[in-house]
Amino acid sequence: MPKSVLIKDTTREERMQIVAKGLSWCDDSSCEVCSGCSMGAPRIDAMYAPYIDGKLELAEVNMLHAATKYTHG
Repeated sequence: MPKSVLIKDTTREERMQIVAKGLSWCDDSSCEVCSGCSMGAPRIDAMYAPYIDGKLELAEVNMLHAATKYTHG
């Protein structure tokens, strides 16, 4: 069974690793100049700062971003 990614079950360092691993699919987890993922954030790792800092759950960050960046139609 995979380990929980909830804030209550992880340390800040573990959350940093979770985000880095999730962003590593494009072989550049720094995302300094990447625009290919079209996530709409100047630095995609900055988008996940609230999760890393323990302020919002990972799912909440993703939902908030999706709610403000994507439209149906």
